[in-house]
Amino acid sequence: MHRSGSFMTLAGAVTALAAMAACSPDAPNPVAPSPSASVAAPSASGRYILVSNSSFPADLAAQVSKLGGSVERVHNGAGIAVVTGISDASASKLSGIKGVNDVEADMIVSLAAPVAAAEADASSTQDVTNSASNPTLASRYNWQWNMRLIGADKAWAAGKLGSSSVTVAILDTGIDYDAPDLLGLVDLSRSTSFIPSDDSITAHFFAGRNVISDYHGHGTNVATQVSSKARALAGVTSKTTLIGVKVLSGQGSGPFSAIMNGVLWAADHGANVANMSLGGSFAKAGNGRFVGITNKVFNYAARKGMLVVVAAGNDGADLDHNGNTQVDYCSAPQVICVSSVGPATAADFLSIGGTPTVGASAPAFYTNYGRSAISVAAPGGNATPDLAVSAWPWGNDIASWVWSYCSKTRLVFDANGTPVALTSCINGNRLTGYIGTSQATPHVAGLAALIEAEKGISSPAQVKAAIEHSAVDLGQSGTDPYYGKGRISVSNALGL
Repeated sequence: MHRSGSFMTLAGAVTALAAMAACSPDAPNPVAPSPSASVAAPSASGRYILVSNSSFPADLAAQVSKLGGSVERVHNGAGIAVVTGISDASASKLSGIKGVNDVEADMIVSLAAPVAAAEADASSTQDVTNSASNPTLASRYNWQWNMRLIGADKAWAAGKLGSSSVTVAILDTGIDYDAPDLLGLVDLSRSTSFIPSDDSITAHFFAGRNVISDYHGHGTNVATQVSSKARALAGVTSKTTLIGVKVLSGQGSGPFSAIMNGVLWAADHGANVANMSLGGSFAKAGNGRFVGITNKVFNYAARKGMLVVVAAGNDGADLDHNGNTQVDYCSAPQVICVSSVGPATAADFLSIGGTPTVGASAPAFYTNYGRSAISVAAPGGNATPDLAVSAWPWGNDIASWVWSYCSKTRLVFDANGTPVALTSCINGNRLTGYIGTSQATPHVAGLAALIEAEKGISSPAQVKAAIEHSAVDLGQSGTDPYYGKGRISVSNALGL
């Protein structure tokens, strides 16, 4: 059954719910879910992507300079280069450079504003000496339906916590790398940013912080699901090393070229897995070359031994019948494409403590689907179309949020994209919840890291197969449009 839906038109219901937050100091104000989605738009910045089927000339920078531009980055291994400052009049001359087989104007990929369940209080969290070795001791673990649903707790009980020798790259809006749950897990020496426009924000608001500081919040939530010290909230693992690769700005947008270079950076800097809770769809007609660029980059990543895990998207779209639209990055080769599931009611939430109901793994109302695209499903959060309020551990609410610390550096931006204010998250004692395939994806990336650490499997194809073969077969037998090969199971994958 097609389960797509939208809460965006239920403004009256949302207004009514705003007054219904629980009295508990931990309870968030319920808000209408509008999960993260991504769209692509042309870039007018004079940025172009050059493609080579061999290698670029040694004097590429000099030739581009003659055209009034400069070379931002060259990657001969994948045959991709990015140039900036090129006028429309000079752009056509780029294809005349020896070794350049294609020239494409860059485009901007943007996340629609992800939903935060108005931050909950975390000031009462306590340091637990051995929470990293026993993540069930995390102070808000009782909120984490997502980890129990996939049997992560069974892996922890067996001492399966991952390894610092396995690295997951988080391609996103950055990471609040010294948040209590992430402190010590992020390798800053291998982290980087492809969003120079955020540098001025750093200088003005957060001088001295690393370039991957998260001014949006999305990346921090995603990273926590992969690996966490479990002070407040557990991740699938507690020892996996993370590297932050900022490819989206504090407003949740960035060039397509930044994302492609982010994949290449992660592959070249020892990432075993890359998590891409982002995307960008565009019409196939006239944009086939973007498909080719994506394929070149992802094939390079596979050759380097890096598994790429991507979000299916939040449009409620049938990817088997998406007409003239190319949905990145599920259409790319050798990736795991993840749909989203989760309990829509507190009753289904509570069942996860015993024998989960069918509704505990219900396809999310927003998730994209399709047998040809979806590899597996994972916990991303859900809600009922009628915005039914029920009693969750965090208070009266409408959705099964996926929780994390709120990034201390999250900012408020005005309509012109100018940061205008800090948020209450700056104190470091706030939690935030999201729903979306963005949240489902890092559960799979965390499982991939755990398989590599505990089973000694490193081939991307073998890790993908292990995840798919161990998934719980739900929906239609075999490959289901919503679940793919099934909903992931950490305990099954590790033979527990």
